[in-house]
Amino acid sequence: MQRIAMLGSGFIGRFYADSLQGYRNKDKIVSIFSRREESVKKFAADYKVAHTTTNMEEAIAHPDVDIVCISLPNNLHEEAVMLCCKHKKAVMTTKPLGRNAAEAKRMLEAVESAGIFNGYLEDLVYTPKFLKAYESVKNGALGRILWAKSRETHPGPHSDWFWDIEQAGGGCILDLGCHCVEITRTYIGKDIKPVEVMCWADTQVKPIDAEDHSIALIKYENGAIAQFEVSWTFRGGLDLRDEVMGTEGTIWSNNFMRTGLEMFTTGKGADYVSEKAESNTGWLFPVGDELNELGYNHMFMDMFNSLEQGNQPKESFYDGYIVNAILDACYKSAKSKLWEPVQLDIWRGKEGVSKDSHLIEYDADHYLVKEEMTHYGLKKLILKNKQTGKIFEKEEK
Repeated sequence: MQRIAMLGSGFIGRFYADSLQGYRNKDKIVSIFSRREESVKKFAADYKVAHTTTNMEEAIAHPDVDIVCISLPNNLHEEAVMLCCKHKKAVMTTKPLGRNAAEAKRMLEAVESAGIFNGYLEDLVYTPKFLKAYESVKNGALGRILWAKSRETHPGPHSDWFWDIEQAGGGCILDLGCHCVEITRTYIGKDIKPVEVMCWADTQVKPIDAEDHSIALIKYENGAIAQFEVSWTFRGGLDLRDEVMGTEGTIWSNNFMRTGLEMFTTGKGADYVSEKAESNTGWLFPVGDELNELGYNHMFMDMFNSLEQGNQPKESFYDGYIVNAILDACYKSAKSKLWEPVQLDIWRGKEGVSKDSHLIEYDADHYLVKEEMTHYGLKKLILKNKQTGKIFEKEEK
């Protein structure tokens, strides 16, 4: 059993609480901190939490607490992490780790210096569909990964602080791009170094200082390319889609919309449908089990099993730091309109990886360009002569 101090009683804190106290059925939130007295009391009543406080350090230092779960605005992550280090409490934090790589690096170095367990709560690499797809990628079903793409778009976040660039640190790039970067990075290989970024960003709709729409390309040292599309301007709900393409195959996944459960209603008796659904009338796409489909259950199982076994979880503060460094390059590129290098002061993956060869041998004299079966029953081969470079076709029975 893990006894948890929850920092934050808002939207994500409640999602976490529903999963924490519902999946393993043995873990318990024993302390809740919130900045507002009315919020902390409501959370405590809803989740039967004995200890309540509006003092962050008091929640962290509580003697019954084994691990601290940070579900606070981005600008409060570092303060909370440093207090966890001070009191030697295991810690896990919602994404992004920091508002920038400098904050993330300080937090990474602090938890490692303190010798405490640290987990990065990137739920979208724990969704059932992602886990299934990644297993196929890891086993080589797609061959060499060439391109990975992730999209997260919706009408905008729930809480006021997200819209304040000082508290949040950025707009949709930081809020949603962190998910997409870690999804595509995992498919390509977390030990492969991200080297440079080209990013477009703009504020198209919302009356805010941060960006509300962005598209980026991320080059990796082995020649693979990642792509993300993120927006706070998308109408129609929460759109989570991933694609990964390799030399031997392709995977497409739709994580949250058009997943097979569809409903029409005039609105009579309609209530909550799913996260960020914009309507409860007409044709709707309810989500069968949001906690599971969004990865929370598998994420916390990994966190607590790793903590109890003395292992590092799949997602640690190191991963959060790498994500922040990539997003810093995105922001720089969006301003310069140029490819910008990813600055990594800390890198623990492979070094000097060369671009994988794309040449497929057909025989001693030729490379294979393409092979296909025709509608008239013959196999057509497109070949390239190694010496002359000439491309020609031949047919085989």
